[in-house]
Amino acid sequence: MDPHRSERLAEALREELSELIGYEMSDPRVMGVTVSNVTTSPDKKHAVVSVGITDNSDPKEAIAALDHARHFLKRELSIRLDTFRIPELHFETDVSVALGSRMEALLKRVKKGRPKDQ
Repeated sequence: MDPHRSERLAEALREELSELIGYEMSDPRVMGVTVSNVTTSPDKKHAVVSVGITDNSDPKEAIAALDHARHFLKRELSIRLDTFRIPELHFETDVSVALGSRMEALLKRVKKGRPKDQ
C-alpha cells in the first residue's frame, strides 16, 4: 500500500472542502471559515477537519453549521472525488488561525509605533 495515500487524500479533501465551504454554502454562520488542515485516520473512515474562524463569527455557531451540513459536504465530495469511500467528517476549530490574526494586529501596531492600548 502506498504510504502517501493518506496524505494525498487529506490534501484532496482540504482543497475540495475549502471550495465547498467558501463558495457553495450559503449559510451566513460559515462566512469567514477557512479549512486549515485535514487529518485522516489510518483506515480512512474518519477525517478530522480543522477550520479557522477569521471574522468576528462565533466558533460554536460555525462548527454547528458545518456539523449540520456534514451530509451535504460528504455527498458533494463523493461526486467530486474518485475514491472508494469518503470518510466521515468531524469538524474542530483551529486556534492557530485566530492567534495568527491577533499577531498580525500586534505587528501592525509595532510597525506604526503605537503602544498597546491599556
